[in-house]
Amino acid sequence: MTDTTPTYETLKLHWLDADQHCLHVALNRPRKINAVNMAMWRDLRDCFVALAAHETLRCVVISGGESKSFCGGIDISDLAAFADPGSDTARTALRLQRSIHGLQASFDAVEALRVPVIAAVHGACYGAGVDLVTACDVRWASADAKFCVKEVDIGLAADVGTLARLPKVIGSASLVAELALTARIVDATEALSCGLVSRVASGREQLLAGATELAALIASKSPVAIVGTKHNLLFARDHTVAEANRQVALWNAACLQTEDVAAAAMQGRAATFSKL
Repeated sequence: MTDTTPTYETLKLHWLDADQHCLHVALNRPRKINAVNMAMWRDLRDCFVALAAHETLRCVVISGGESKSFCGGIDISDLAAFADPGSDTARTALRLQRSIHGLQASFDAVEALRVPVIAAVHGACYGAGVDLVTACDVRWASADAKFCVKEVDIGLAADVGTLARLPKVIGSASLVAELALTARIVDATEALSCGLVSRVASGREQLLAGATELAALIASKSPVAIVGTKHNLLFARDHTVAEANRQVALWNAACLQTEDVAAAAMQGRAATFSKL
């Protein structure tokens, strides 16, 4: 990825600072309340894969942009593309499996980005929106935010990350099962109390301002330390304590040798760090 900000059909990107440390990625289908269509699946995957190679990037904020809601879920009109009534059943199943893996890759790319991703959620965050935000590292919401694991209402099990990630985000198997089985709407207050989000802002402007400030604070830290922290948090989530401790020991055996340790010690909060 070059310093020229790429353009996408369903996303708007702009840098939040002159040093290109913090990037705002806004979902951009406002007339469709950011329903995720095939173009947006593709754009999200391509965007976050490209961001992985950006050397100055230190944090990403993802928002619903100009839409009245963060994300209304999957674009139902695209479901017809998965129908193939004339095919052999086994071959249809294998083709559908490949297609689902392709959709999963879009949000996997968000989680796999080496720098933190902050989700700033306003309005409705339904279906695929929940899949997306559970792949982010930090989730903040405005007071009007509403979350819903919507898939059972359209006749399917959530298959793009929610059922895998939401239990680890919330930590209550009972609550996750309740939400996934009923499509009950969760307001911002409940989302905060159960740990789905870690902060609620009074309004949309306050939410974006706060998320931008948080991104800048993260970007002020050693990028080596931030990348290592994200990597080891994700590793620990999916492994035992002993395995996680061995992993972070291996990681720091290399990364404690960074110049950033001395820079941080000498300069404190005013420290400057090289690009990755």
